[in-house]
Amino acid sequence: MGGELKISETRDLTRLERCGAHSHIRGLGLDSALEPRAVSDGMVGQVSARKAAGVIVKMIQDGKIAGRAVLLAGKPGTGKTAIAMGMAKSIGQETPFSMLAGSELFSLEMSKTEALMQAFRKAIGVRIKEEAEVIEGEVVEIQIDRPAASGAASKTGKLTVKTTEMETVYELGAKMIEALGKEKVQSGDVIAIDKASGKITKLGRSFSRSRDYDAMGPQTKFVQTPDGELQKRKEIVHSVTLHEIDVINSRTQGFLALFTGDTGEIRSEVREQIDTKVAEWREEGKAEIVPGVLFIDEVHMLDIECFSFLNRALESEMAPILVVATNRGITTIRGTSYKSPHGIPIDFLDRLLIISTQPYTEEDIRKILDIRCQEEEVEMTEEAKVLLTKIGVETSLRYAINLITSATLACQKRKGRIVELEDISRVYELFYDVNRSTQYLMEYQSEFMFSEVPLGEGDAVDAMVS
Repeated sequence: MGGELKISETRDLTRLERCGAHSHIRGLGLDSALEPRAVSDGMVGQVSARKAAGVIVKMIQDGKIAGRAVLLAGKPGTGKTAIAMGMAKSIGQETPFSMLAGSELFSLEMSKTEALMQAFRKAIGVRIKEEAEVIEGEVVEIQIDRPAASGAASKTGKLTVKTTEMETVYELGAKMIEALGKEKVQSGDVIAIDKASGKITKLGRSFSRSRDYDAMGPQTKFVQTPDGELQKRKEIVHSVTLHEIDVINSRTQGFLALFTGDTGEIRSEVREQIDTKVAEWREEGKAEIVPGVLFIDEVHMLDIECFSFLNRALESEMAPILVVATNRGITTIRGTSYKSPHGIPIDFLDRLLIISTQPYTEEDIRKILDIRCQEEEVEMTEEAKVLLTKIGVETSLRYAINLITSATLACQKRKGRIVELEDISRVYELFYDVNRSTQYLMEYQSEFMFSEVPLGEGDAVDAMVS
């Protein structure tokens, strides 16, 4: 019995974590004065672009900007989508944020303008206020009388609740007993009961019972025992989007359409009635409009009809902040034969605040690769990181990031724990970047089907890569 006792490790399979391209982004990485930190919230470099995005976010949070549009323009792989994701995280949960790719509009079973209108209304929040009667206090005692024979009579009980000034005993029915059991309410908890719906909310544990146990979990929250009357009138705020209200009022299945995704086209008459009703609530002080953010990636994929619609939609009273991104230079506007900067019509381009992103420096690429290794839980030697940074500079940042996972698998194959130089070299030889792939195509073009590049063109490689 001299051997050590080994406890088998069990993995929690209920949580599924995926590392996305921008899963390391936590915000814009700005301080309180909106000055960018060197490395913060997963953001590296792009100092001026992050600062400009921070100013926009601050104006959104203060409610000083609505019906405006912002363009993130820059070369591929310069962090445009990362900045948009950082803006979404910085804005917080209270402000609606809707995301859309320009190419999505052409694959939906509805008109392009209807899809854009639905995206617009998803990005406009409504805070509806209502007063409700609640019972709020500290639970003194819960008595539940269970019948002796099963199925004979329903369970009954008594609930004693107190504030600092009064104490009352309430009779409990089967539903309330079940609700208390679901919330795991016990004596010493501070609870709130909605009288209309019977919903029970556990606010925390009373400070007076903080010494009942020697040890408490980190999730245990202590609150003061409520004072005054047990029954109070409280203002409850429900946050919904205009699109959710549209769907509930336009479909026979009501709110279930929100879960199935089968919203279909919504008639303009329904939207007009909802807008009128929301305007009435605003005047009465029952509701508040929260303009959110609509982010459209690959905006150059929109055609002239979509741009005309966006022009008009931004002029309406209830318009969100529109953030669009593109990596195109001077190109043809889709649906026309005219060329324009970024493939966007001049009249719409004139409405945009343009934020430009610059190519990453070698130092920035190294910091980003460090963050990605940390995010993907990959240990890598210093020499391997130097080589990976060099590959990122000479090819592209995206290619270098893709090699991290591949190199990890190569490392596991040789039963190693730390990714080394040989692992990076191996996957670099296995997987081609754009330049090497194009070079290969040019060398063996005659062996491929439907090759349209004539033989003997010296500058063809450079033309295709750029």
